[in-house]
Amino acid sequence: MVTKDTNILVAVQNYPFISEVFRKYGLGCVGCMIAAGETLGDGISAHGLDADAIIAEINKIIAERK
Repeated sequence: MVTKDTNILVAVQNYPFISEVFRKYGLGCVGCMIAAGETLGDGISAHGLDADAIIAEINKIIAERK
């Protein structure tokens, strides 16, 4: 599972399939150099999106794939 404080790069390395959620919302975080130093909460919010809702969606996908 991930939280708002989880580093973007770490999240994608641990759960590569969550990249599909980033693409769904037009987030280029996965290929962005800033991802190495930014949290999911900061990265998602910086794009004007609801970080809590998107992180909940990511965690739902993680739980389904376990």
